[in-house]
Amino acid sequence: MSATYLNTMRRNRHGPRVTPPATDLTRWRLMGEGSRHVWVYVDEEPDRPQTFIERNAVGLDTTEDAPPLPPAGTAKEAAYNGMRFYAGLQADDGHWPHEYSAQVFLLPVYVIVSYITDAPAPDPQKLEMIRYMRSVQCPDGGWGLHKASPPSVMGCTLGYVCLRLLGISANDPDLRRAKQLIQQLGGPVSVPTWGKVLLSVLNVYSWDGVHSMFPEMWLLPEWLPFHPSKMWCHTRMVYLSMAFLYGKRFTTAEDDLIRSLRKELYSEDYNRIDWKNHRENVSLADKFVPRSWICNLTFRALDLYELCCVPSVRETAVQTCYNHICADDDATSFTGLGPVNKLLHMLIRWMEEGSQSDAFKKHRDRVRDYLWLGRDGMKLQDYNGSHIWDTALAVLAFNEVGFKSCLQKAHSFLRDSQIQHNVDNFRDHYRQESKGGFPFSTRENSWIVSDTTAESLSAILVTQGGHVVLSQPVPRHKLCDAVDMLLGMRCADGGFASYETTRGPPWLELFNPSEIYGNIMVDYTYVECTSSVIQALKLFTDEYPGYRAEEIRMTIKNGLDFITKEQRPDGSWEGSWGVCFTYAGWFALEAFSCMGERYYGQYAPETVMRGCDFLVSKQMEDGGWGEDFESCEQGQYVQSESSCILNTCWALLGLMAARYPDMNVMERGIRSIMSRQLNNGDWPQEGVNGAFAKSGAIYSDSYRNIFSIWTLGRFSRLYADNPLAQCS
Repeated sequence: MSATYLNTMRRNRHGPRVTPPATDLTRWRLMGEGSRHVWVYVDEEPDRPQTFIERNAVGLDTTEDAPPLPPAGTAKEAAYNGMRFYAGLQADDGHWPHEYSAQVFLLPVYVIVSYITDAPAPDPQKLEMIRYMRSVQCPDGGWGLHKASPPSVMGCTLGYVCLRLLGISANDPDLRRAKQLIQQLGGPVSVPTWGKVLLSVLNVYSWDGVHSMFPEMWLLPEWLPFHPSKMWCHTRMVYLSMAFLYGKRFTTAEDDLIRSLRKELYSEDYNRIDWKNHRENVSLADKFVPRSWICNLTFRALDLYELCCVPSVRETAVQTCYNHICADDDATSFTGLGPVNKLLHMLIRWMEEGSQSDAFKKHRDRVRDYLWLGRDGMKLQDYNGSHIWDTALAVLAFNEVGFKSCLQKAHSFLRDSQIQHNVDNFRDHYRQESKGGFPFSTRENSWIVSDTTAESLSAILVTQGGHVVLSQPVPRHKLCDAVDMLLGMRCADGGFASYETTRGPPWLELFNPSEIYGNIMVDYTYVECTSSVIQALKLFTDEYPGYRAEEIRMTIKNGLDFITKEQRPDGSWEGSWGVCFTYAGWFALEAFSCMGERYYGQYAPETVMRGCDFLVSKQMEDGGWGEDFESCEQGQYVQSESSCILNTCWALLGLMAARYPDMNVMERGIRSIMSRQLNNGDWPQEGVNGAFAKSGAIYSDSYRNIFSIWTLGRFSRLYADNPLAQCS
């Protein structure tokens, strides 16, 4: 068990906390063309009224948009009520704009970069950012890495710095409490590496207290198993930026606020701190993955290398890093792979080209795509949205119920979101072939994902195979492009990873330098991604049986073998992208079901039976299921105090896919979901529901609608004769 579990301070268990607004919420508008979202505060009289999407997002009254509906007496009625509400939130281009957030430390990164580059947010945004930081404080004060984590040195220190840079006084009660926690947990000198880097560029920590980031690693031969090209893309891109910053030893200029922060944060004289002595100092409150002895030994060797590195070689290495940074900016239209590397790229382009450069102006413009105004204030999202992923899932959910009204626009959005060409010089920058794929957020992002591609392909196929009038179906050759891309992502163990094939060996995890995240060194294969691909390939080959048929057959077989091997002795599967065992259990059982491996009467293949038995064993007294986020951290099922809508949906979707024969189990779960539906067809917001890298939580605001509709719709379709299913 990792040292993070020594942190027993309390966590937030709720969804976004509705707090008093800091601005006039009626003046906010969601601007942008197509799938681009930018929240703008209109000082003068707005030229149009707010939309349902805008009012719902910020928590204003939506009774006129979504009036009370007749109470649902059956699953089908509840599904239709849910669809009536959710259909109203569809944007004109066909996707559903929603919040996708939870990593609290991201907003402080944005504020730090904005402060250094003298590119502050407008005052209304600042006020809502302050509200957000106050809204997501932990019960004991301070902040954690994300909304569902206990206070940590990194969370508290970056949160403190963030609010001070936004203009809050050091005497503010929330900051005094956070400052006390910082010292109690070990002080800023014990912040993890990512925090050390961010504080160093702000000039409130010293680069002398940071282990070598070894920019020369980018000059090593690509055949080496530890070359950056072998790493998971998120790790690769974050450490690319950090290697550049380390190579430059960049720090912003001192000013009165910087000097004041040094005095406020540290209990000793800043100028007398022995920084080198704190390179390995990481608080137990932050340390999720303790560094291995071989990782520590490597860093000590690299620190010695810093004493004798050749300036010309260092300069070449830093320039190589910069070339990769510029290439990614161009490939992603300055949106970046994710928020951390995007913000660091923004800082780096300002450093190298200045505030008037086109590159920095584009970065400053596109960073707005990450900002989202929710019911708890303005935050920086974990991605620039989840547009394509959410839309594909919504199509599959609506199709389950036979609700067609939204599918034309959704199909058009997915059709236009497919990547048409590989990124320029993709091999030079270690990118996967992307032609035919779908990114998670928008087409501009350009980083294709296996499960997003698979779910998008499935959504297009079911729409084109249904009774929906489409103005422009996706032609066969583009569907084949998606299949080609998926087949190109097959991994040696039969499974599918996320963004790329698994390139590096598992032992690279011994060199995980982050301390705060687990399983980040290579792109591992996942049950969820593998299941999505299996389902999509099965749908495709049913429609187009002659295209690469033998390869698809073997890919599906190998994928099912992989999922079978991943099953634990107790029948469960551990999730990696959702919370957690209910999420992976659903995906696994869907994969087997689409190939006919499910219950027939009282019997099913052993793998399916054990998977169902595990889920049924976790059903709670009220008929629902509930998992805490600690399931992801600990790698074992951690039951929540009360059931949760999403865990209930995922468990039921898996059981229904497997045609589990005990109707009492199903009915109790369906009643649990129906009982929580609001009178306008919505469902209440709950806590975090997504995950990544073991310790990273995500809150997807769309999930409660999509999966509730999907579950109720499936029940009403499969069990039409059941009185709970639909009206006679």
